[in-house]
Amino acid sequence: MTGARAVLVLAAGLWLAALARDGVDRWVQATVLPPLVPATSVMVEDREGRLLRAYTVADGRWRLAVSPDAVDPVFLEMLVAYEDGRFRDHGGVDALALLRAVEQAVWNGEVVSGGSTLTMQVARLLEESGTGRIGGKLRQMRVALALERRLTKEQILGLYLLLAPYGGNIEGVRAASLAYFGKEPWRLTPAEAALLVAIPQSPESRRPDRHPDAAAAARARVLARAVAKGIVDADQAQAAGREAVPVARQAVPSIAPHLADRARAEEPLVQVHRLTVDRSLQVALEGLAAETVRHQGERLQVAMVVADHASGEILASVGSAAFRADARQGFVDMTQALRSPGSTLKPLVYALAFDEGLAHPETMIEDRPTRFGTYAPQNFDRQYRGTVRVREALQMSLNIPVVELTEAMGPARLLVAMDAAGMGYRLPPGQPGLAVSLGGIGVTLQDMVQLYAGLARGGVALPLRWRMEGAAADGARIVSRAAAWQVGDILAGLAPPPGAPANRLAYKTGTSYGHRDAWAIGFDGRNVVGVWLGRADGTPVPGVFGAELAAPVLFQAFARLKPALAPQPAAPPETLLVANAQLPQPLQRFRSRSAAFAATGGPSVAFPPDGAEVERLPEGMMARVEGGTAPFTWMADGMPLLTAERSREVILPLGGAGFLTLSVIDAEGRSARARVRLR
Repeated sequence: MTGARAVLVLAAGLWLAALARDGVDRWVQATVLPPLVPATSVMVEDREGRLLRAYTVADGRWRLAVSPDAVDPVFLEMLVAYEDGRFRDHGGVDALALLRAVEQAVWNGEVVSGGSTLTMQVARLLEESGTGRIGGKLRQMRVALALERRLTKEQILGLYLLLAPYGGNIEGVRAASLAYFGKEPWRLTPAEAALLVAIPQSPESRRPDRHPDAAAAARARVLARAVAKGIVDADQAQAAGREAVPVARQAVPSIAPHLADRARAEEPLVQVHRLTVDRSLQVALEGLAAETVRHQGERLQVAMVVADHASGEILASVGSAAFRADARQGFVDMTQALRSPGSTLKPLVYALAFDEGLAHPETMIEDRPTRFGTYAPQNFDRQYRGTVRVREALQMSLNIPVVELTEAMGPARLLVAMDAAGMGYRLPPGQPGLAVSLGGIGVTLQDMVQLYAGLARGGVALPLRWRMEGAAADGARIVSRAAAWQVGDILAGLAPPPGAPANRLAYKTGTSYGHRDAWAIGFDGRNVVGVWLGRADGTPVPGVFGAELAAPVLFQAFARLKPALAPQPAAPPETLLVANAQLPQPLQRFRSRSAAFAATGGPSVAFPPDGAEVERLPEGMMARVEGGTAPFTWMADGMPLLTAERSREVILPLGGAGFLTLSVIDAEGRSARARVRLR
């Protein structure tokens, strides 16, 4: 009879207190309340307010902010009906419920219901007090009466929704709904709502992940009460009772974890961080990242950034394939790591050259072994194409032409443009050299995406932003509209990777020295996407190429972003759209500084260039001479092949493979030679 006597004493005490109303008022008014704003989890949300990531409060509990209007109304009806039917009417302590509890205790010889209101439960949860002692009950009544005087019913209900225990380190209905159902609490099924009403009465013994039978039984009692109160009908309750209870906890969302950590580190006092990220796209690209490295060994890592280049908003940022301490170093945000960009800076070099009047997409330029002082760059495949159009030089990612253009402008011009684009970078010790244009500089993936966004935007670079609050910063012009369009048009002419759609995506790949980094960055009329692959520790990855590994991932990322690409813009009216023959004379052929000071008038072997590997055709090897006076004599290793030849382009009758020295002599006895390898 101990429980019954306790309830009887409580009821009597309440009755006596009611007889001395003035004393009660003073007693309640003097109540020192616990803090009414409990600590809640820091949350990071996407652009639509959907949860990306949450952090536990200081004591390791999940306690996510929630308000009654963000919870399914059926749950709220079930909660009030089951826990405190007169919640809207009483002042914190329900005398009728206490008297009913006394009657039930006397009749049954034990406590059947304790008469505790939702407000009293909130008082207990705020003070983390027990429920069994008379002193504790009296304190809960006093705090409940005081709460009712200082808070609205909705505020009290909100505190219950925030603090109700759900087993383990889960507190509050939002954390529980995410943990047990993997969903927000504003759209619960009747079965889910009933389970969430039942668990807090005995959170450890009714945890569905540990005691599913007890959880199901408690849920059934809530459903029965809901039917009696007309909240759900019998058929709905029967269907809800057949639903399986969840037998495992789900992880609280941890989407865009690297960006979420950056947001929290930058503004540690902010409780809710709203990012420009699109949750659905972020989830899709995190899945693509995991899929990309699944069969690529234990150390290969991937990172991606997607932005709207019109607004500068980052829509997705994937820092690694998985946010964990593994051999890939998944906790490192590789969108922020300084890495060599390989050939992905070349489009900027060409755009600057177009602006400075050094070249045009149809300008002819030489791709032959060239020494720039002590610097002797080579093409990636160690082959040379002779005289090519600038358009082809960029599409084939040839190294010699872009270094020639960089030499003509000076590498400082490239760095000035990168500064204007808002890019951070790290240079090797000493003065910046020509190798900058081939990736001899450290940049981040996010900054490279920012640069390409500027090219896609018509030459104006905006700082990429990932917070919703605040207006976009003003952009800085890095190249003219015409130059930006010309580069985009050239890149849109690149063939897609095998199996990818031919959709005129403007893109460029890059591979850094030693196969340490593989890049692919591309844009359509609306969005820009950057992909990086490599190892987080910077060690080489044999066989990794941007075109073969990163480019397919780029096209897959665009496929997840949208069903069809936005078209590239039309050419600005000031763009010069003519063939090579219609260009002004200085733009028809690019002449490097070294060529300008070289001897003029004599012949030169335009193709094959010196040091090239050339594939033999069935009828022989093609050769071409520039300069000099016809007719010409062609020789191989000193043996005449053709004489009195007036054509500047010929087929030389050569047989087997191997190294040979090719010579050409013009009518005035001037000669030129090239050492080549015939395959």
